[in-house]
Amino acid sequence: MRAISRFSVNYPVTVLMIVLGIILLGGISLTRLGTDLFPDLQNPRIYAEVVSGERSPEEIEKRFVEQVEALAVRQSGVLNVSSVSRVGSAIVTVEYDWGKDIDEAFLDLQKALTPVSQDEDVEELNITRFDPNASPVIKAAFSNETITDMNSLRKVAENYIRNELIRVEGIADVRISGEEVAEVSVVVDPNLLDANGLTNSSILNTINSFNQNVSGGSIEEMGQRYIIKGLSALTAIDDVENLVVKLNQNSSSANAEANATTTATESSPVLLKDVAKVKLQNREPESIVRLNGERCLGISIYKETRFNTVEAVEKLEEAFTGIQQRLPGYQLQVINNQGTFIQSAIGEVQESALIGIVLAVFVLFIFLRRFGVTLIVSLAIPVSIIATFNLMYFNGLTLNIMTLGGLALGAGMLVDNAIVVVENIVRKIEEGFSVKQAAIEGTSEVGGALTASTLTTIVVFLPIVYLHGASGELFKDQAWTVAFSLLSSLVVALLVIPVLSKYVFRNTPKTMTPVANKETGFKAYHSFLEKVLERRAIILISATVLIALTVIILPLVGSEFMPETQSNEVTIETVFPAGTSLERTDATLNQMEQMAMDAFGEQLVWIYSHAGPETATETSSTSEQGENTGYLKLILKDDIHTSFDDIVTVLNDLYGGVKDLEMRFIQDQSALQTLLGTDEAPLIIEIEDNYRDNLEESAIMVADFIRQYSGIYNTKSSLEDGAPEVNVIIDRVRAGIFDLDVSSIMSGLSDYLSKKDGGRMELRGDLTDITLESPDVRLEELADLKISQGDKQVLLSEVASINIGKAPREVLRNNQKRIIRLSAMVTDDQPFDHFIADLEASIQELEIPSTSKVSILGAEEKRKNAFGSLQFAL
Repeated sequence: MRAISRFSVNYPVTVLMIVLGIILLGGISLTRLGTDLFPDLQNPRIYAEVVSGERSPEEIEKRFVEQVEALAVRQSGVLNVSSVSRVGSAIVTVEYDWGKDIDEAFLDLQKALTPVSQDEDVEELNITRFDPNASPVIKAAFSNETITDMNSLRKVAENYIRNELIRVEGIADVRISGEEVAEVSVVVDPNLLDANGLTNSSILNTINSFNQNVSGGSIEEMGQRYIIKGLSALTAIDDVENLVVKLNQNSSSANAEANATTTATESSPVLLKDVAKVKLQNREPESIVRLNGERCLGISIYKETRFNTVEAVEKLEEAFTGIQQRLPGYQLQVINNQGTFIQSAIGEVQESALIGIVLAVFVLFIFLRRFGVTLIVSLAIPVSIIATFNLMYFNGLTLNIMTLGGLALGAGMLVDNAIVVVENIVRKIEEGFSVKQAAIEGTSEVGGALTASTLTTIVVFLPIVYLHGASGELFKDQAWTVAFSLLSSLVVALLVIPVLSKYVFRNTPKTMTPVANKETGFKAYHSFLEKVLERRAIILISATVLIALTVIILPLVGSEFMPETQSNEVTIETVFPAGTSLERTDATLNQMEQMAMDAFGEQLVWIYSHAGPETATETSSTSEQGENTGYLKLILKDDIHTSFDDIVTVLNDLYGGVKDLEMRFIQDQSALQTLLGTDEAPLIIEIEDNYRDNLEESAIMVADFIRQYSGIYNTKSSLEDGAPEVNVIIDRVRAGIFDLDVSSIMSGLSDYLSKKDGGRMELRGDLTDITLESPDVRLEELADLKISQGDKQVLLSEVASINIGKAPREVLRNNQKRIIRLSAMVTDDQPFDHFIADLEASIQELEIPSTSKVSILGAEEKRKNAFGSLQFAL
């Protein structure tokens, strides 16, 4: 230590160069440190999505899910395998230990599921990793007051806006929702087809055979080669309508003189417009988006995985400004902006850290009462923080709430080492040492103690680095930052403080008056200590009583996984009964918009609604998606200061009368839940039973109980019925008599009920799809549909009976066992752990079958795991 302090005092220019070098590198590191809300959490979760036609959830479970789960559970490091089976698809979630290499796990799982992908009945097998960046960094509404045609708006969005935004650095994808696409619709009349001996297949063949340009070789004449092309591509609606789909041969007798020996044949062509209606119209949209009740397009912008969110948003905002200037009359309204919230949150933490540093300096001056000494000690803070930026950059950390929180936490401790060094140097000067010798002796004397005390503080944070799970991943960056800042402060105290002391104290007399001996010293504190020492018994008894009271009060405090954050934005996820059409979903959401506008009035900035599935293709979420789902997003004015629970109470009362509506309220910008993969209802109850009847009985009993339990609302059960379905039960004997099988019967039904692709044609400069369809069929007409078999036609009712029922909406499994899951929202009338304890006790009193196991998961499970890990670290 003496060598370090001697070097510092004897070579001040070298120390200055070292400090300037650290400051220069720290400034460069700071500009290159990424800014994000939270550390880069690699949630070890992989999703396998199986898509297979329109199969029921139970068939999907039996055919594919059980096989996928059996293969996935054998992989190393797997903690849990769960699945959700719905109509036509299933998502299997494989959760690994937090220490697992997710890249290796991804490749191993992909290889293990090869047999499933080779199954001819599997249309798609998508394997994806959990990606918190799957949510858009900016979501905007694109509209024009004078344009109501969503196809025209789509052309501008796709051909201009998307091309402009996709070129912005760091942007990976731009997706559009709520759009409509024009198509040429050919609606055939089944009766006219039968009268003319035509079928849907023959119509399609005619359209495809004439809608093409074909090369016919070439001719060479007088040294010039001519390419021959047969042009027959359709370019107008009239071209489609006037296609000849059949030529009828009508025989008539000639004159009487020819008698029966001479006949004349007349041909009458059948045009497509004779048996079908051809029109240009917009295809039914997959989703409908509204802003303040008016139709618009939703534009979702996604950034590259490793690109900084704040930087991406800043570049997008510049691009938005340019687009707005070049497209007068069009509006781009930002609905959701991750960058703004991140900047706001980071700014608040930075401000808190800055205030902490200023207060630390102020307190130093109050106690030291010397400007020079305060200046020396205060310089340790910025130099240590700038040095910390270097260590953060080379360790791959980012500026986020946790690392900045670590700096704010360490800001007060950064001066501790410097104070000890300066105090000892002053003491040496008071003893008669020269300033130079006092700096050397004073620093070296306490150097070992400072190193030991700094290391003990760092060791307190060391266990957090070795924690597994969400808590470890979340607090790891903070622990590293505190350790780096304390190490930097130690180096500053041992290397920089001595040389600064040499110059600040160089004109000071050898004998300095000790601070403690001044008349203006802390007499009050001195006398207080004397009185305390005279009453030792009372003080010890009081301390013991305080500890006992703390032990008694601590259980009453309560705990929860994550605190609620205040926000003026709220999203209401809605689920209507399965089978609800997109039009009805949109109509109901539109009514809910109007109700919200009437309820909040001028407090509401705007309201955004989305009916139908999201545009994202990621399978990182197992939430339900379909025409019966949607969401509302409300933005209140900034000067409205109210809690999230108050807003939820108003909305819950407002929409409580909407029939068959399931709601889930989400406090926007709680990005940590998304990062941790826990963006679900806070209360999750899972019922498990090997016996199907007992499982359903227990689920119904628990669901009825919690629906009546105080403090719980918006209860949802996975047992509820799904979409209505029509079961065509084929009579094998009668079908065999008519020489029909299942494939031919269902193929005949598909001709009536499904749209057929008729290729594409160039219309008004755009490639437009041609679709062939039959008029809508009502349920009562289904039995009278005709199934063709050669020249014969058979009614569906002759070979099959029709049964209308409901399929399960979804089938859930956990660790290869069938489960039923209940989810619900919870009020904050009491601490969450106290609420759960009371609920568990109440559920245990229910008389459910003994084979059923009821578990409370969700936020409570995460809380227990996190608190267990942190208690270990403590």
